This record gives sequence, C-alpha cells and structure tokens, in this order.
Amino acid sequence: MSLKNFSELTEREVLAIAIASEEEDSRIYLGFAEELADRYPATTKVFQEMAGEEDGHRRQLLEIYQARFGRNLPAIRREDVKGFLNRRPTWVMKNLPLETIRNQAEAMEADAQRFYVQAAKQSQDVGVRKLLGDLAMVEKSHGEKASALSEAILTESARDEEGKTAHRFFVLQFVQPGLAGLMDGSVSTLAPLFAAAFATHNNWSTLLVGLAASIGAGISMAIAEALSDDGSVTGRGAPIIRGAVCGLMTAFGGLGHSLPYLVPDSWPHAFWTATAIASAVVFVELWVIAYIRARYMDTPFLKAVAQIVVGGVIVLAVGILIGGA
Repeated sequence: MSLKNFSELTEREVLAIAIASEEEDSRIYLGFAEELADRYPATTKVFQEMAGEEDGHRRQLLEIYQARFGRNLPAIRREDVKGFLNRRPTWVMKNLPLETIRNQAEAMEADAQRFYVQAAKQSQDVGVRKLLGDLAMVEKSHGEKASALSEAILTESARDEEGKTAHRFFVLQFVQPGLAGLMDGSVSTLAPLFAAAFATHNNWSTLLVGLAASIGAGISMAIAEALSDDGSVTGRGAPIIRGAVCGLMTAFGGLGHSLPYLVPDSWPHAFWTATAIASAVVFVELWVIAYIRARYMDTPFLKAVAQIVVGGVIVLAVGILIGGA
C-alpha cells in the first residue's frame, strides 16, 4: 500500500487511523510497564495509567465511528500516511535506560497531538471535529498528566530507589563489560606488543603486531561477552550492547599503546621515542582502570592500584624480557 497524503484521507479513514493508533499506543505503554516492572515498579504504574487513558480514547473513537460508519474498520494505520512517524516496537526498547523510554513516551504524545490537530481541521462533521479537537488537547496535556502521575506515584523514596536501580543497570550493562574489555585490551596486549618491539626495534612491525592484537582481542571479547549471558536472568542488559561495549573498549585499550609506534623509523631515536610514549600511555591506562574499579566497583583505590598497575607492570616486563632475549 503506497503512502497517502493526509489531505487525501476520508473522514472514515481518519477515524480508523485514530482508533488503531490509540490501541497501539496503549499496547506500547503496557509493554513499557511490563519491561520496567522488575526494575522500576513506581514508573510502571505511571505507564499503566497512561495505557488506561489511551484505551479510553480508543473506546470514544470507536463509538463515534460505529455510529457513523458501522462496525467495519478499513485497514489503514498512521504509518500509511506521509509525514507521520512509525512507532518503535517495544522489543527495541528492551533493556534501555529509563530516561530513554520516558523520552520515547513524550515523542509519542507529541506525534499523537499533531495527528489530532490535523485530523480535526480536515473533519467536516461537527461532532467528530469536536472529539478530535478534544483528543488533541488531551494529548497535549498528557505530558502534564504524566508528570502529575509521576509526582503522585514516584515518591521521594521511590525516586531514590529507581535512581539506585538505574545506576546498577548502568554498571551492569556498560561499566562492567567496558571495564573488562579495557583491562583485557590494556593488559593482554602488552606482552606481544613489547616483545615485538624489543625483538625487532622496528616501529612499523611493532605497530602491526599491536593492531592485530588489539583488533583481534576486541572481536574475541565482543563475541565472548555477547554469548556469555542474554541478560534475562541477571539483568545485565542486551547482549549485543554489552558485546559492542566490551569489544570497543578492548580494542581501545590495546590501540592506546600501539599507536605511538606510528612514529616513523626514519626519525632519530624513533624506537625509543615511540616506546617512551607507549610506556607513558600504559601507565595512564592502568591508573584509569584502577580509578574505574574504585569508582564503580566499590574496590578500595589502593587495592585496585595493586591489582591492576602491579599486574600490568609484570606483564609489560614479561614482554620486554621475551623480546630482548
């Protein structure tokens, strides 16, 4: 079915689109509520209330449609009209941060209001025009309604609890896989990189080893993280997102001390210049890892330093010893 211009729609089609849209929005809000039930019970109630309102709008529209056109609804939806946004399916919103879902709900209400404003202008029937105009005002105030519901339902203690849950979800989905990747990329690539450096004293060859080790480790860690847990039981979020975060941070960790070997071999003291820069980068990387562990993983900073920095230095020394042998 080709897309129609809004001006081409009949009043029957406008009402049919409105009915289908209200039903779809109600299901989406219920989907939000189901998705958030375990993590954000207070916000779940807000979306349940909004779903109930959308269902009430659907019944109003259906009554006036049946009175004018009978029970048969034409097979047309808002997505069949040019200029209107498709609704994102609820599975796309799965495991997303709470604020992202709330923003999606606001966008839905703004889109619905725009539809009803145009629909009311096009309608020739006074009763239908009044209903559509009223619904446009309702959708416009829905954001305020949601805020009012939030104020009533999301008490200070509920907000604090949801804030803690959001922080925990952020740590599980982004910090943990990112930290694991950064640790792996920063530490595991040290030995092959510096072994190649001290074995060849050639910056270009060392760079190639570093790129291969970093990118290869990134791909490996991304796949391993994505396949390790689907997040349904542990609440660690979407595996694809975790895998991407872990893989990118792994590659980033390795590339950080590989790229200094871009220093041309033709430069005076090129090898030692690149090695000095790479060593400084390694030092910074290890301290950043120690800070993240202390900041997000409740690890005492000095303990984190001992675990990461000392371990990294040992791996670095092993690479230099093997390369220089």
